[in-house]
Amino acid sequence: MQFVIIGGDAAGMSAASRAKRRCPQMAVTVLEKTRDVSYSACGMPYNIADPSRPIDTLVVRRAEVFREKQDIDLRTGHCATRIDPAARQVSGTTLQGATFTVAYDRLLIATGAAAVIPDLPGFDRPGVFALKSLEDGRRIKAFLAQKAVRQAVIIGMGYIALEMVETLHHRGIATAMVKPRPDLLPWLDRELAAMVAEELAAHGVTCHPGHAVERIDATADGLVVVCGDLRLPADVVIVAVGVRPNSKLASDAGLALGVDKAIAVDRIFRTADPCIYAAGDCAEAFHVVSGRNTWSPLALIANRAGWAVADAVCGDDSENQGVAGTAVFKLFDLEVARTGLNPQEATAAGLAPAAVTITSRSKAHGQPGSSAVRVQMVGDKPSGRLLGVQIVGPLGSAAHRINAAAVALHARLSVAQFSQTDLAYAPPFGPVWDPLLTAANQLLKKLSPL
Repeated sequence: MQFVIIGGDAAGMSAASRAKRRCPQMAVTVLEKTRDVSYSACGMPYNIADPSRPIDTLVVRRAEVFREKQDIDLRTGHCATRIDPAARQVSGTTLQGATFTVAYDRLLIATGAAAVIPDLPGFDRPGVFALKSLEDGRRIKAFLAQKAVRQAVIIGMGYIALEMVETLHHRGIATAMVKPRPDLLPWLDRELAAMVAEELAAHGVTCHPGHAVERIDATADGLVVVCGDLRLPADVVIVAVGVRPNSKLASDAGLALGVDKAIAVDRIFRTADPCIYAAGDCAEAFHVVSGRNTWSPLALIANRAGWAVADAVCGDDSENQGVAGTAVFKLFDLEVARTGLNPQEATAAGLAPAAVTITSRSKAHGQPGSSAVRVQMVGDKPSGRLLGVQIVGPLGSAAHRINAAAVALHARLSVAQFSQTDLAYAPPFGPVWDPLLTAANQLLKKLSPL
């Protein structure tokens, strides 16, 4: 069998490696348009913060390892431009301008996602960067090394934007943030989002939500981000307004698109064409809480989807159990974590949510260094099922605690069942009643009023 994969990062290389382990005789070919494969994109903001650490240290496994040790035909610098499902062929061009055609028995589209760049004047100026690929990280790091950067503007206030705030602050660069929508992290409960806003203010970051960017001008002193009457000077501008799935190649081949124009797939990541799969940031995934397909461009989801496709190609058609959308990021001395659905998402999924937001502590009463931890918990009124959790708190209070809630979502626990779980307690790590248990007990009052 000839298994061809388009895309050489998380989903693509996970699928290639697992397919060769399970079916060593299978011919596996990977087409990657860049020179970079299998790298930790999530680590780029932290790497950029350290001028002494080469960005190529983020490469998890080099191309020659896949070729020489795993017998994978990994072709870097090969950009797929067309899929012909009838002929079962992929064609494209190399970085040198040559054309190629590769035949397949089974095909995986793992083309990832691309940074959204607004179609506005000045976004192509020198000193304006997005951060999505390893090459983007190289350019940013080189720019910061070559130029005295005193002030920066970040357009956007999502995960990458907030991680880059900390990166630039670590390098002594004053930073302002701007976005057109009025809310910081609109998916986050407002009480929890307030903690994030306070953390930004405490570190001197100025935020300008509700200001639409019109253009980026160049002046003798650098760049200016123009938002009506608001003008934000900068030596460097980071564009972090989100990503979109790279699904055009699939769409041009006649494959259906689904949520957020991600490639529509079933529970084994198979498209409408039984010979073509799609996985990772370009494709949908099944959400264990909503029971619907979703688009969730996160690292573990992409890697796990690659494994699932390899299993299916090797003859194991077991349905993927789905995702809960579990995510976490660090902002200075805060951790922000979520899993499952917030109330708005639950309503959109046809559920009837009830929610509570509680404030607890990161350590037991009397312990030095105890700080506020806020938890939002969401349950379904008719069934009592746990639907989602959000946590914001100091370092050590949210990132691992959210995993307990994620497991509960996968197990389809009710709020009542979760409230009875035996969570660990010791004074340095939290109060006797863990913040999650406190939230569950409070939510039960809304789900089962006396």
